[in-house]
This record gives sequence, structure tokens and C-alpha cells, in this order.
Amino acid sequence: MVVTAITFLYFALSTPNFTSSGSLQNLLPYFAPVAIVAAGEVFVMILGEIDLSVGAVYLFTPFIWHIFHHAGVPLYPSLILAVLVAMGIGAINGFFTAYVGMSSFVVTLAMLFTLDGLALIISHATPVTTPGTTTIGVNTFSQIFGRGTYSELFWALAIVIVLQIVLTFTRWGLYTVSVGGNRLGAAEAGIRTRRIIMRNFMLSAGLAGFVGMLDVVSTTSATPDPSGSNADLLLFVAAAIIGGTLMTGGDGTVVGALIGALFIGILQDGLITKGVSSNYTLFYLGIAVLLAMTLYVVVRRVRLGSGRG
Repeated sequence: MVVTAITFLYFALSTPNFTSSGSLQNLLPYFAPVAIVAAGEVFVMILGEIDLSVGAVYLFTPFIWHIFHHAGVPLYPSLILAVLVAMGIGAINGFFTAYVGMSSFVVTLAMLFTLDGLALIISHATPVTTPGTTTIGVNTFSQIFGRGTYSELFWALAIVIVLQIVLTFTRWGLYTVSVGGNRLGAAEAGIRTRRIIMRNFMLSAGLAGFVGMLDVVSTTSATPDPSGSNADLLLFVAAAIIGGTLMTGGDGTVVGALIGALFIGILQDGLITKGVSSNYTLFYLGIAVLLAMTLYVVVRRVRLGSGRG
């Protein structure tokens, strides 16, 4: 929160146009999609795992949606089916991680390459038109699912609020923290740890697929570009880390991921508004990750009393 607030004040004071309505609207494409996917990534990272396939699921799902719709499935059912396919991909990741015992890093890395390849094969490496969009005007469907000025923001806020409630007040969330903090102890306490792992991977993949469809609705076409989606993967993970989610598991918040995504959005939009070369974005982002996690570790030590003497 401190890093985000300082960054916002810096750009607001140094760039007059940064706080204009047009600039804030330009912030949404950087912020809202990252916040949604990072929210699902938090549930996986709290377990002490990681999902590297979210960028590929984000890329792949819109093409599955296109296939369903052009096969005759109505618009809304085809969207739901595409999300279910994305969740099925997450279930595969969870199965190999929880039941086979493979490292989630290896499993999701393999899934990343597989889905990137399938996206290119299915699309024949050419863009496809997004279902439910029109080149003239904005219909009700597209306005709700991505093309509306604030539609992605509303989706992001709603999903973050719901998932934070789930993480804080439900058995699913409490079991997730317990499994991430002490998997063996959680299993001995009667928690079905494998089921929690699979469920969280399904949530992560489902949100990534949904965001992929939101983004292609806003642009009216889906482009098979693995390099772009894999770069977005770094932003999804970075948002969760900046928000205070530990890679070692056992701690993290969905609201923190929202703040991390907001920081990334402010940084990218601010640099563009100032006319700074895009080459500096990753440089500043790397410094921000180190700074944010350093602050988090220091504050955590003070709270636990381990920073004294």
C-alpha cells in the first residue's frame, strides 16, 4: 500500500495529465485483468505452489470459446463451457501436483508450452473474431463482458471482494491457509489437502480463462501471441507478490493482489504518460518487487517480535 501510494503521488505531482479522466480510463486495461488473475494466483501461492500456466490459459480459452460458438452453441453457454474447459485445465494441473506428486512449477510450465502450442494449432496462427462482438457500436453482451469502459473494473472488484470473503471467512479459505502453512499437520487434522490443491488450481485457471475472454471482447479479436501472454504471466505473479503473498505459502490476501495490480497499472500508465521508454517498465517493476517484499518481511518480523535485539 505504501509503495502504491507513493508511486501514485509521484506521477500525480510530476505529470499534470496523469489524474485526468482519460488517463485513469487508460489505467484500467493494465490494472483490472491483472487483479482478477492475480486473485486466483494468490489461492495457489498460499498453498506454497505456483501456476505458471495462467498466461497460456488466458491465451488459449478464447479460441476454445470461438470453436464452441461456431459449432452452434449459443453465446452465453459457449462462454460458460469455455470457462469450464479452463477449469478442467486447472484440474489437470492440480491432479499432477496433488496426486502424482510432481512439482507445480514443472507441471504448469509443461502446461504453458502445451497450451501455447494448441492455441497456435487451433487458430492456424491467425487471429479470429470474438463471438458476440460487432464492428459497429457496442451491444449489451460486449458492454458487460469487456467493451464497456468500466466493465473489467466492476468484474475485478466483485471477484476480489468475493474471493477475499472466501479466503477469510469460509472453510475453503481457512483450509487453504492451513495447507500452505503446514501440509502434513493439515492432513493429520482431517483436511483433505489434495482436494484443496485441485480446487485452487481450478480457480486460478478458470479466472485466467475468463479474463482472456474479457480482453478479447474488448479488442473484438483473439490473436495467438504466446510471447504476449507469457509476458502477462509475469505481471500476474508479480501482482500477487507485491501484494504480500509469500512464495513459501501460508500467507497472502486477495486484496493485497488487487493493490499489487493497481501498483503495476499506475507504474505502466504513469511511465507512458510521462513519455518514458517502455524499456524501463520491467526495471522499475523488479525494484518494486524487491522493495515491497523487503518492507513486508521487516513489518512481519516486527509484528512477531523477531526483529528485536
